[in-house]
Amino acid sequence: MEVTWGQRIGFIIMWIAIVPISTYSLFQFDRPDEVNWGILLAYVALALLASILPFKVAGTTIMLIQWVNLAVFLQYGILVEMIVMQIAIIPLFFYLKLFSKDEFYRMFFNSLMFFSVSVVSGLAVYSLGFDRENAQIGSILLYSVIFQLVNMFANHLFLFGYLKYFKDPDAKFMSIDTLWDYAGMVITLPFGIMLYLLNLHVGVIGFLLLGIPFVMISLVVRMYNSSEKINDDLNVASEIGQQLAGKHTVDEIFNIFLQRVNELFPTEFSYIVDIRRKSDEMYVMFAYVNGQEAKPIVSSKDLVNSIPGRVWKKDKSYLYHTRSEWNHIPLTYLPDNVESIMAVPISRNQRIEGVFLLASTKKFAFETHQLQILQLLCSYFAVSLEKAKYVEDAVSKSERCGLTKLYNYRYFDHCLELEMNKLLNGKLRQLSLMMLDIDHFKMINDTYGHQSGNEILVAFSRLLERELGELGTLARYGGEEFVVLLPNMSKQKTLELAERLRKVIEETPFAINMGLADRPQIQEVTITASIGISTAPEDSDEGMSLIRNADRALYIGAKREGRNRVAEYIK
Repeated sequence: MEVTWGQRIGFIIMWIAIVPISTYSLFQFDRPDEVNWGILLAYVALALLASILPFKVAGTTIMLIQWVNLAVFLQYGILVEMIVMQIAIIPLFFYLKLFSKDEFYRMFFNSLMFFSVSVVSGLAVYSLGFDRENAQIGSILLYSVIFQLVNMFANHLFLFGYLKYFKDPDAKFMSIDTLWDYAGMVITLPFGIMLYLLNLHVGVIGFLLLGIPFVMISLVVRMYNSSEKINDDLNVASEIGQQLAGKHTVDEIFNIFLQRVNELFPTEFSYIVDIRRKSDEMYVMFAYVNGQEAKPIVSSKDLVNSIPGRVWKKDKSYLYHTRSEWNHIPLTYLPDNVESIMAVPISRNQRIEGVFLLASTKKFAFETHQLQILQLLCSYFAVSLEKAKYVEDAVSKSERCGLTKLYNYRYFDHCLELEMNKLLNGKLRQLSLMMLDIDHFKMINDTYGHQSGNEILVAFSRLLERELGELGTLARYGGEEFVVLLPNMSKQKTLELAERLRKVIEETPFAINMGLADRPQIQEVTITASIGISTAPEDSDEGMSLIRNADRALYIGAKREGRNRVAEYIK
């Protein structure tokens, strides 16, 4: 769900209607009689420090400001606590990057939320009898707990309502983020009470006694959290590398790589750009847009003249945090709202073979260490891709005929076994086999030469591929014989298909070169083919028998009867 422009304007109008007049009312109702400006400025400084030193625990961002505001409330009341909180959340706006036109409304929403929370929690404590001028230690402890509980509950009630009705209808009131916030409240509650009491008895030095340890602890936690984040990303990168190493096809590696990278990095757009060195061109091989595979139309010129081209020419990675950093570079294939970009070379054997580009609509979406993580992932990707190509080449050589590039007999035999098992298990209704033999092929070799015979075999293979399409599995059985396996095709349909093939073969001229390589002499030759077919289960329930039956139909029913004809196996 997206917050509409009308709703965004509504938040701004609500802020204008509520905050100024309510602040004036608080000034009349809860204005402190006396303010120590040195103490108050120290409170503001400590609250700002707490705001600019957030840290993450288990993926949850924690900002420990409440303990400072508790002390402010105990000493000065709702009005001053509210003002200190409004000042303290200003760094939050920078941290959340709320200054774009799409996010600007969230500043007003957050300001309104914290304002309301301050007022609600303060009034709740006042309604229960809290008197800050005459408070004793017992009542201070009791009302501090109540203030923090109401403050936390009201805060999460506002956030839950916002998420539920404007972002995620399935949002839950209690989440892991909520639990961490309450844990932070429990830990810092004593600090807020101690800060208030120390200020009453020792003055500004109380800020040093509590503020310095708090800042030091926050810095240490942030440093630990940063190193933990890097370690987590490295572990995920290692896991991705292992996944890539376990894949043996190029398509699998591309899909796994793009999918996992999109999970690891906050990105909406990812492009793998290939480099064609012979023509100095670039083109998009694979692309993901908003988590889905896409096929963007991008010209080589646009790629070469933009960031991928810079990566290629300078063999250098680039990280841009905001649009203003790269706005001088034309990127016509990315939307106008893209902000952050990360691009790294994909190298193999010290040579750039491609470029990987990630883009996000958020400012500062990528961290500096993530650029190094992406470089590591691209090295895994390049190695896995090279290995997969070797594997595919080896498999192709073992499964394909070197001349015609069709499947060979070994692969066809394996395929026949699998399809027969499907038939016997009820997954197929019928299984037909077609065997084709070029008529008088020996005469062609004797007349035109073996090289011309090979040219005819290759052209014949392309014709069969074109005519059969995805109907079945086509293989070169040996010599001038070819076989086709046709799942779920009846004998009658197979006969009709075979007859159509026979006519196409008969009517198609095949070009052969009777001259030399530098002085070709093209001559057209016509050929015919005899075809035999057999179908399971009516003719056989065993693979080799199906082949023998089709072979028998070919030689007895077609070749003996004059060639250039189709024959079916008859028991």
